[in-house]
Amino acid sequence: MNPMLEEIGIVKQQALLLHSVEEVEAALDNMAAAITEKLQNSNPLVLCVINGGIIATGKLLPRLDFPLNLDSVHASRYRNTTSGSDIHWLFKPTTPLAGRTVLVVDDILDEGHTLHAIVEYCRDQGASAVYTAALFDKDLQVTKPIEPDFIGLTVANHYLFGYGMDYKGYLRNAPGVFACKEVL
Repeated sequence: MNPMLEEIGIVKQQALLLHSVEEVEAALDNMAAAITEKLQNSNPLVLCVINGGIIATGKLLPRLDFPLNLDSVHASRYRNTTSGSDIHWLFKPTTPLAGRTVLVVDDILDEGHTLHAIVEYCRDQGASAVYTAALFDKDLQVTKPIEPDFIGLTVANHYLFGYGMDYKGYLRNAPGVFACKEVL
């Protein structure tokens, strides 16, 4: 068997479930209600942060019953590892941001550096307003450079996977939010 797949199997088997599917789906309902209240009349451009934000964005969009556009951005600090480094821009939105209300959607706000850089990019491109939504906000007990406008759940300071969050590029599709027993 492939050593990476063996490692993934061990991590999955030993992980602790922190939030069930039902808890995360309820958090998505609450986020959608708050986003709708704030942005329903602003014709927002929703920017999905690839790859982590795919699930959060995909689950939020059907809950947002108002006109909006969708685009994506890919900026990452992790690149399939378990620790962050410099921000690496893989691609930027193709939709013009000037004069637009933008909602940036990501899976998790960890240290906040990537989300902060994306928000600054949107402002530099002339967005009239930039809002942020993170399905999860990691409780790090430190000051972050940015706080999300919309948060699904606050999660404990562990290495997490599921609902878009990955372990070395795997387990984004796990049903629920899991904490790794230990990072291998």
